[in-house]
Amino acid sequence: MSRALPKYNQRRVAIIGGAAAVALSGAVIAGSALAGTPAKSDTATGARTLASPGTITCPDVASKLPAVPASAKAEVDRNLALLQTQIQEADKRLKDTVGQGGPNFVNNAILGPLKDKRVATVNRIATAIGRTAAKPAGLDALAPCSLNGGGTGGAGANAGGGQASAPGGAANQQSGAGTAAGGSTAAGTISCPDVASKLPAVPASAKAEVDRNLALLQTQIQEANKRLKDTVGQGGPNFVNNAILGPLKDKRASTIDRIAISIGRTSAKPTGLDSLAACTLTK
Repeated sequence: MSRALPKYNQRRVAIIGGAAAVALSGAVIAGSALAGTPAKSDTATGARTLASPGTITCPDVASKLPAVPASAKAEVDRNLALLQTQIQEADKRLKDTVGQGGPNFVNNAILGPLKDKRVATVNRIATAIGRTAAKPAGLDALAPCSLNGGGTGGAGANAGGGQASAPGGAANQQSGAGTAAGGSTAAGTISCPDVASKLPAVPASAKAEVDRNLALLQTQIQEANKRLKDTVGQGGPNFVNNAILGPLKDKRASTIDRIAISIGRTSAKPTGLDSLAACTLTK
């Protein structure tokens, strides 16, 4: 036979039960809020994961070569390996610079310099073969590469950056703020060490080739200066180094190397000329 609880005990049970219900409701609400948090985070993570700069694809050079003479095989193989290294380095840079620069950043800072490197390397391959066999022609057409999987130009690089904007938008204006500050649009000029004055006596058999490459060095500086003016305000703080001075150094190194090789065919090959490749920006 059950006994009725005294009134004060009934009140205690009611209070305890109510508190338990409130605590349980709070736990359910908190649990629901916590359960919803990862969903938002997962969405952001998923967006970042889907963003990809793409990959760089270049024409295959090895398959387009004629029979390689035994005397040239080592040099050709070395330069074919260098072509692969250049692509790998460009792919790495593509990933490391996602979201940087304007709409033409990938073309200006990665694909353009890669093409210049490949032209020089392909030219060395053709020259090596041409010393003891017919020099292959038309290999320069294999130098340009393209961006696949992430869009073209700078679109792939900007995807997923989180701060990229349309051309002329806030992000691009901020990137060029340092150059445009105070209304100054002076691009400066590019200065390079003089190569001609550092050469030894040039053999008559090499004079035409040396003169042609010395003229090319001047053309390269002129093109770099024009590009410097045409791109004022573009890119970030390292744009000039990455997109102009760096590629110019690579071009000059290849041209200077050709000068040294041409002299070295009939005379002592000059050394240390590579130190003349780097140029500077003078305001």
